Amino acid sequence: MTAPAEALGRTERRLAVLLALAMFVLVVDTSLMNVSISAVVRDLGTTVSGVQSAIALEALVSAAFILVGSKVGDLVGRRRAYVLGLLGYAVGAAAMTFAQSLTAVIVLWAVVGGLGASLLLPAMQSLVHGNFTGTAQKKVYALVGAAASIAAAVGPLLGGFITTYLSWRVAFGLELVVIVVVLSGIRLVRDVPYTGSREVDVVGALLSAAGMGGLVLGVLAWQEGAESVGLLLAVGVLALAGLALWLVRRSRRGRAVLIDPGLFRPPRFRIGVSQQLLQQVALGGAMIALPIFLQMVLEYDAMAAGLSLAPLSLSMFVVALAMSRRAGRWPAHRVVLGGFGLLVAGVGALLPVVPRAGSGWALAGPLVVAGCGLGLLVSQLNDYTLSPVSEERVSEAAGVNSAGGSFGLSFGLALAGAVLLATLSAGFTAQARASDVLAPADQERVAAALEEDAELMSTTQLQALLADEPPAAAAEVVRINEEVRPRALQAALLVPLVAGVLGAANALRMRRAAATPARTA
Repeated sequence: MTAPAEALGRTERRLAVLLALAMFVLVVDTSLMNVSISAVVRDLGTTVSGVQSAIALEALVSAAFILVGSKVGDLVGRRRAYVLGLLGYAVGAAAMTFAQSLTAVIVLWAVVGGLGASLLLPAMQSLVHGNFTGTAQKKVYALVGAAASIAAAVGPLLGGFITTYLSWRVAFGLELVVIVVVLSGIRLVRDVPYTGSREVDVVGALLSAAGMGGLVLGVLAWQEGAESVGLLLAVGVLALAGLALWLVRRSRRGRAVLIDPGLFRPPRFRIGVSQQLLQQVALGGAMIALPIFLQMVLEYDAMAAGLSLAPLSLSMFVVALAMSRRAGRWPAHRVVLGGFGLLVAGVGALLPVVPRAGSGWALAGPLVVAGCGLGLLVSQLNDYTLSPVSEERVSEAAGVNSAGGSFGLSFGLALAGAVLLATLSAGFTAQARASDVLAPADQERVAAALEEDAELMSTTQLQALLADEPPAAAAEVVRINEEVRPRALQAALLVPLVAGVLGAANALRMRRAAATPARTA
């Protein structure tokens, strides 16, 4: 049923809560994985880079197929796409609950779960639009948005608590329970009919997936030391260039396209999507580097890591909430410039702190500053990006905006992880070869091992690995490790720092766009 404009009835309230729960699960899922990295590595007998690759791959699959997922929802029905998306997430949560190897995590959580997200996000937005009207619709959009913000804020704390005192498997098991609860109310959802063209742009879909997939997989291949880095990056760049050319030519012929190039005519939409991408690159880079620092360098458990990240997530949530209540009081370009400025200041302040930090609390001040910056961005960018888009095209535009954000998140995760491991390998190799303690044969053995498989380890893990080595050599390797790790983490934090600087520069374009008459797509 469609809710009356002035209020939400009992049935509508229940449906709104279930949609909010679906969004909560969607956002909290990656937070659970981030704060559980060390526990997952230990229990599955895998590596930090392997888990980091799975996290980046999940975001990548979601980004690469979200535009395709939106079209699938048009063809099979938004309600059915919503169910399929939830089932994909359920498969991923079940895999994490019972997984015994990294392969299961990559195939079922990253790939199947990522495909579920690509169906769920656009379908959810269409269903909110089609099941509610007027004031009720605005309230439900606000509720779903609030659920995403709350998940981002409490995810590290909730995941850290459950992982530390129970198990990370329990956390994902509870996620599965929530999905079952959401699916139990599917009868409340009224399907939203699609009246547009049912022609499928197969070439556009393939080029979209190949373009975003090639870029992120190229970075992941660099991280793993594969020889196909250049080929994958070239495929990604050429596919995205081919996609742009294909869309323009096909649109001129009046054929159905994956994305209407006309969406990008308003400068505000183009700039807004690029700002969304840069914000997510910064967030992805920070949210892979910081948990690794806390768990591998400070050897924190998941609960301590979650508490240490709380200043970032909570300040982000509080500022976003406060700014949403003051929407329109300040020009968007000023708020966004301030947001990226605070993000740069916070991440920049982390760089000298990392080598000296003896506890997570040393990071609290810079994290609050960075979190306030991200909160300002969250409060502005969606509305800024979608405001020039006409009502009948807002769903398509939101899909493009979501794809840009998801791609930025996956790229930030992959790039920060790759930079971290590349810096670790280079620094470890150089110091091992220059060591006066290690014998020449040991120098070459350590250097060869790092070139083959660079891996960030805690001091405890490394000491256990070196138990059979001569004491002097073992102590020297541990010393090198403790000296090189902070530099590698500093290098990884350059990813969100550079993204923040680019975002601040892009905010100046927002100011110029605000001075020109708005055009509606």
